[in-house]
Amino acid sequence: MSATSETKLAEQYFDAAIDLLKRAREEEAGNIGRAGALIADTVQAGGRLFSFGAGHSSLAAQDVVYRAGGLALMNLLAVPGVVGVDVMPATLGSALERVDGLAGAVLDSSPAKSGDILVIISLSGRNALPVEMAINARALGLTVIGVTSVVYAEDTGSRHASGTFLKDHCDLVLDSKIGVGDAELSVDSIDAPFAPASTVVTSALLQAVMATAAGELAERGVEPPLLRSGNVDGGHEWNGKVFEEYGDRIFYRR
Repeated sequence: MSATSETKLAEQYFDAAIDLLKRAREEEAGNIGRAGALIADTVQAGGRLFSFGAGHSSLAAQDVVYRAGGLALMNLLAVPGVVGVDVMPATLGSALERVDGLAGAVLDSSPAKSGDILVIISLSGRNALPVEMAINARALGLTVIGVTSVVYAEDTGSRHASGTFLKDHCDLVLDSKIGVGDAELSVDSIDAPFAPASTVVTSALLQAVMATAAGELAERGVEPPLLRSGNVDGGHEWNGKVFEEYGDRIFYRR
């Protein structure tokens, strides 16, 4: 493959990602606003914030936790063996996503409680773990915001006994618009489609929600509990004050 062809593919990927981001911005604007308001409501009411994702969906979940410029109250709800691809073999993480009962056990042993928010990220939304996580979280009184690709429910089958998808058990759904298979490019000389964009779009959706929540809190006269970079002067001191004020709602420091 020539250098010109490689450059063309890079450009095509950027174009595909930008088109998806534009769709998400335009078509999900209302839900982004509603999600930001829900998070602001929870912060103002003294509730806690959690995010969960399995496999590569965990990347977006982690991106809003302990993040410079992000809300300090967002905590990662970690499920052993499915956070990223650090488990060996990596395929074990995929297998654990299909195990019944795991979500309930994790929630029961977590600090999450009624009145909190749980953001669940699952591209397909079809596996048992995210579906059961949403079902159990709502049963405990949590508000569930799902980030998923709605088209999977149209073109694939559920792997949960109920036959349902993540989107069916959320208080609010953000649709990432990612096509089934999460591969934006294909060429005749390569057998499989390639170039996934789900992390780009999902992270952008969540950061848009966090920005909206911060703005909503400010409009209500509430100082958003934001973190600053530790690599700028005064960042550590700023964060120390935030941790002290909101320590009872921050769990990644314990």
